[in-house]
Amino acid sequence: MTNPSTLSVDQIRDRFPALTRRHRGQPVGFFDGPGGTQVPSTVIDAMADYLAHHNANTHWEYPTSHETDALIAEARQAMADLFGSRPDEIVFGANMTTLTFHLARGLARAWESGDEIVVTALDHHGNVGPWEAVARDRGLVLQRIPFRLGDGTLEVDRLLDALGPKTRLVAVGWASNALGTVTDVAAICRETAARGIPSFVDGVHGVPHVFPDVARIGCDYLACSPYKFYGPHLGTLFGRKELLDRVDVPKLRPAPDAAPERLETGTLSHEGIVGARAAVDFMASIAPREDRRQSLAAAYRVLHERGRALFGRLWEGLGAIPGVRRFGPGPDRPRTPTIGFVVEGVPSSSVARGLAERGLFVSHGDFYAATVIERLGLGSEGLVRAGAACYTNDAEVERLIEGVREIAAR
Repeated sequence: MTNPSTLSVDQIRDRFPALTRRHRGQPVGFFDGPGGTQVPSTVIDAMADYLAHHNANTHWEYPTSHETDALIAEARQAMADLFGSRPDEIVFGANMTTLTFHLARGLARAWESGDEIVVTALDHHGNVGPWEAVARDRGLVLQRIPFRLGDGTLEVDRLLDALGPKTRLVAVGWASNALGTVTDVAAICRETAARGIPSFVDGVHGVPHVFPDVARIGCDYLACSPYKFYGPHLGTLFGRKELLDRVDVPKLRPAPDAAPERLETGTLSHEGIVGARAAVDFMASIAPREDRRQSLAAAYRVLHERGRALFGRLWEGLGAIPGVRRFGPGPDRPRTPTIGFVVEGVPSSSVARGLAERGLFVSHGDFYAATVIERLGLGSEGLVRAGAACYTNDAEVERLIEGVREIAAR
């Protein structure tokens, strides 16, 4: 039974100004959330209020600087509540990819030629490219673990078999932003921890859909992007405090020596950090409970059930259209409400344009998961991708199915 304080989909939609947009006479259905969700008024207001009334640099002896320090501290606490971690384990940066490059350079300073890093073919290149770069620069060996072409799932047994005495890190994605596959990263991290191998989890597509608990996952590092869960463009990195304190990251001599600030190069987007806190609070407001962490857990349960129902209808409806080919695991498997598909004989860019003409915004291409698209043999056009978010409703899903049916029938 739904708690009476839990927001309905209509109540959630009322909080998103973008949903008033119309295109060619149609209300816009935003299915582009896997590339960046829309933003609620509370996040916009928090960022505007910071810039209007508190804008300053940090650690100086005047009120707006003190207020900025306090707001950043509150944002670290909010992200810690989301992750189930401590605020001094939360690092902010420009985006997940930049943070990962920064961390990779720091970690690799302690590695030697011939040491190994394990990555996967299922990942966004934000969790491949940084490790490729340090492998090339330092003479390291990169082990690439394949995924199953049939259902888009990772070959976890092969990943575990690849671990050896020279393995220095395993970098694995929690969820595929192209196929929606959810990987059991907790099982992988248990095995790596038992062998004394650090683990890095790309949570960019996982955190918006699966309740994050870094203690349960057992990872050493986890990176995500608040703009994928109703916040501004920003990156966030969790790292265990004892590791963040000693990773040899490039930093300026006058910069702080203690984590997490020692990993934060230069002046950050303070308004973005404030917006990230507001995004976490928005998520918590969907199903308010005793405290923020409990509220977030309840909200994720509610959104998971809604997302599963929407995805099930989308999977079934698209699968019934002649010429439509779907990718990734079905609705009975662990996955996010994100579907990748192609329409036979119609370039994915044309499908996306055709849907946009109907007021349905989807993305297409490789989504920086280039290896996934290459191994599926889909060429430069890649997939069409549609993702359900907290504001997606049944009517939008039906419009999307009908739009694809019309395009496929041409």
